Amino acid sequence: MTVSLAWIILLGLFSDYLFRKLRLPGLIGMLFAGILLGPYVFNLIDPVLMKVSSDLRMIALIVILLRAGLATKRDTLNRVGKTAILMGFLPAVFEGAVITLVTPFFFKMSILESALLGFIIAAVSPAVVVPAMLKFIEDNKGTKKGIPTLLLASSSLDNVFAIVVFSGLISLFEGKGGNIFLKLLEIPISLVAGITLGAAAGFMLYWVFKKYQPRATKKGMIVIGTAILLTWLEKFLKPFIPVSALSGVMTIGFILLEKSEPIAHKVSQKLGKIWVFAEIILFVLVGAQVNIHVAGDAGFSGIAIILIGLAARSIGVYVSLIKTDFILREKLFCIVSYIPKATVQAAIGAVPLSVGVKGGEVILAVAVLSILFTAPIGAMAMNAIGRKFLKES
Repeated sequence: MTVSLAWIILLGLFSDYLFRKLRLPGLIGMLFAGILLGPYVFNLIDPVLMKVSSDLRMIALIVILLRAGLATKRDTLNRVGKTAILMGFLPAVFEGAVITLVTPFFFKMSILESALLGFIIAAVSPAVVVPAMLKFIEDNKGTKKGIPTLLLASSSLDNVFAIVVFSGLISLFEGKGGNIFLKLLEIPISLVAGITLGAAAGFMLYWVFKKYQPRATKKGMIVIGTAILLTWLEKFLKPFIPVSALSGVMTIGFILLEKSEPIAHKVSQKLGKIWVFAEIILFVLVGAQVNIHVAGDAGFSGIAIILIGLAARSIGVYVSLIKTDFILREKLFCIVSYIPKATVQAAIGAVPLSVGVKGGEVILAVAVLSILFTAPIGAMAMNAIGRKFLKES
């Protein structure tokens, strides 16, 4: 396993450097490095490491979401809050519904199977979006109107919505759940529960840091450890109450920033250094999950479904932004920032196949194709348009 980690680190760093030299986002290079290292190409990653890859990816995602929370100020969040809620579900509804309706014209799939595909594809990737938004915040790009903060908050909510709808549809398929609308009630409950637990953890950490004053490095490690425990608590409480742990993770950072900016900045700096390693682990292991041989099975029909879904998602984003003061180019930036897909599709793309859904192979193929197609294009468009269209504050 240690040799596999060496390959991940070295090839991840090299691909990041190479793609940046080509004026492309480094994460694209890391994704392709993961594909090459993964079990479907050269198979250089130890199977033991692949088994724990979901946990490692979760830890890396926790690091970047903590940084997002530590960069989110209350006044900015208040300004974009209503829009963030709209963007947290409306684009996913548009995309998921349209894919559900059009998929039967391309593949022999039932409406339920098409809906499963629709809400796998409908989730945007916070792993791609959040690092880019943090970079724009650091560069003061679009911060006057809170555009990066809006996308930080809404992309996480978008994930929660898509996953809850998907889990409800899987329950319907397995005969475990009766009413999808009751399942949707879990979304506000899970968000409130997650934010409440995250706020409690944030206040507790602030008290510990003020009382015992550990060094900044230890502060960063304590915050990560607490956030990881929050994700464990989500699984523990699942039979009793739904909890959105990732919303709680962002809330921890937000509370620390509210209570003490000096503490928040020191922790954020340490997390920034940890992110150098965590970013490699996240994107290389996401790439390693991608079966490029399966992606080819989706063919042009799969690409057509993805493009139609993205068109519907773009309309959903635009509708969400109608009542904002964003100019057209800023709205365009928000639209392209909602293109990338990776994390959720890699995590749950194979679930329908594993539970015996007849069209499970097609669903997995389209999910994999959506990563290969949208992650590079979305990341490049987001960076290029953001640099050109967002005003520096």
